[in-house]
Amino acid sequence: MPDQEKRSIDEIMEDLQRINQEFRERVRDGFKNPDDFIKLSEIEKMGRELSLNTQKLYLEETTSLLNDIDESLLIRKKTEYKEKGINLTPSQLEARNITTINGVVSIFRRRLRPVNKESKALLLKTEGVKSIAPLDCFLGIDKLPFKMTAAAMLECAYWAQDQVSFQRAEEKIKRTLHISIDDDTIRKAAGYIGKAVFEEDCRKADEAWTEFCKRPLVSEPKRKKGVLYIETDGSSVNTRIQDENGSTWRENKLAIFFSTDHVYKWKNKKGEICRKIEKKEYVSYLGSVSEFKKHVLAGAIRNGYGRYEKVVLLSDGAGWIANMKDELFGEDVLQILDFFHLSENVYSYGKAKFKMNESQYIPWADEKCKKLRDGKWKEVLGELDPEETYKNTVNLYHYINSNKEHIDYPQYSAMGLFIGSGAIESSNKVIVQRRFKQAGMRWGVSTAQYLMTLVSKWESELWESDVVNRTYKILN
Repeated sequence: MPDQEKRSIDEIMEDLQRINQEFRERVRDGFKNPDDFIKLSEIEKMGRELSLNTQKLYLEETTSLLNDIDESLLIRKKTEYKEKGINLTPSQLEARNITTINGVVSIFRRRLRPVNKESKALLLKTEGVKSIAPLDCFLGIDKLPFKMTAAAMLECAYWAQDQVSFQRAEEKIKRTLHISIDDDTIRKAAGYIGKAVFEEDCRKADEAWTEFCKRPLVSEPKRKKGVLYIETDGSSVNTRIQDENGSTWRENKLAIFFSTDHVYKWKNKKGEICRKIEKKEYVSYLGSVSEFKKHVLAGAIRNGYGRYEKVVLLSDGAGWIANMKDELFGEDVLQILDFFHLSENVYSYGKAKFKMNESQYIPWADEKCKKLRDGKWKEVLGELDPEETYKNTVNLYHYINSNKEHIDYPQYSAMGLFIGSGAIESSNKVIVQRRFKQAGMRWGVSTAQYLMTLVSKWESELWESDVVNRTYKILN
C-alpha cells in the first residue's frame, strides 16, 4: 500500500469530520474565500484511502478473531468418528490461507488424522477425505475446491466471462478488489462454476425432454396476447480437437428467447416505429443438434411457450433448424427466414457475381432485397440462374426457393412481427465472438462450453438466480 494510504482509520475519520465542520462554517459565512475551500477530488481521495484502510483492518481483525478460537471444543469431534470405528489424533498447528473478496485471511488450526491404516481406509470410504479439519468445517470452508471463498470464486467467474482473456480478468480483479488471483486459478474457478451451472441446465433440459416424449407440448386454451420469439443460429469456435476431416472448428449453437412483453416501442423523429428488445434469454450449446434441441425446448417452456397466442421462429434457413422446429413445435410455430440473413446472402452472392465491383453489386443487391421485402420472390427467382454458383456463397436460387414458405414479409409486417432484427447476429457477437474468437484463441471444448454458459447467464440477466444461487448451493 503506498505511503499516503498508511494513515490510520481514526486519522482519516478526523479529517473527514474536520472537512464537514469547515464546510458548514463556510456556508454560514457565505463562502467569503472560496479559493481555499477543499475540492471534491480531495474528499474523494480521502474516501478512497478510508476504503483501503478499512479493508486492511477487516483482514487484521478477521485473522485475529479466527486464530483466537479455542479448538479444544471442536477437536472433540473425533469422538463422533471413534463411535464409527475411526480413530483420529490432532496434528500440530497448520496454516491455511483463504482468499476472500477483501483479501487473504490466514488461519492456524489442527487437523484430525487417522492413527492407523484401518481408520484411514474407513475415513476415506465413509467421508471421501483423508483427514478432518474441525475449524474448517465450523467455518464452512472444508468443501471449497480452491483456496478461496465462494464469493471470491464468483468474482473469478464474472470477470472470466466479462473480459477478453483470463489475463485481463486477473488485472480487473486486482484493480477492483485489490487482491491477487493468477489467471490459471481464475480459469479453473470459472470452469468449476460454469460446469455446475451447465450441468444443472442439462438436467433441466433432459427433464423437459423426458416429459415431452411422454406428452407433446399443448398450448393453453386461452392464450395471452403477444408473441414469443425464438431465434437460433450457429457460429464456429476454434477448438483443440480435430474432427474426422481434420478441422478444429466446432459449431456453437445459440438460441434466443424473448417476447413482446419485453419489447419497447417508440416513434423516431420521422414518425417511424422503432423497437428495442429489453430482455432476452440466451442458450448456448457447443455440440450436436440432438442435445441442443432439448435446451431449446426447455428455454421455450421457461419463456412462455403455450401461453402466447403466437410463437415465431426466426432463423437463417438452415435445414437442421427447420427439422428441429418441426420435431419440437410442429405447425404451432410460424417459421420466418430472418431478413437480415437473407439480405446478407444476397449481398455476398452479388459481391461474387460482380467480382467485388461496388458500382454493380450494390444496386443489384439493393434491388433484389427490395423485391424480396415486398413479397416478389417469384420475380427474383425468375431473374436468377439455378445453375449459377460461386465459391463460399450459397446458391441464391435454391436458397430462396427452399425457403419460399418462410419469406412472406408483407404479411409478417402487417401482423406486426419481427422479420429480421439482426438480434441473433448481434448475439453471436456478444456471446461468441467477443470472448471466444480473439486472435490465436483455441479452446478445450469443455472449457469453452462452461465459460459460454456463464456469458449466456450474465447477458440473460440470470446471474444471481442461476449462477450465484447454484454456486452457494453446491459449496454449502
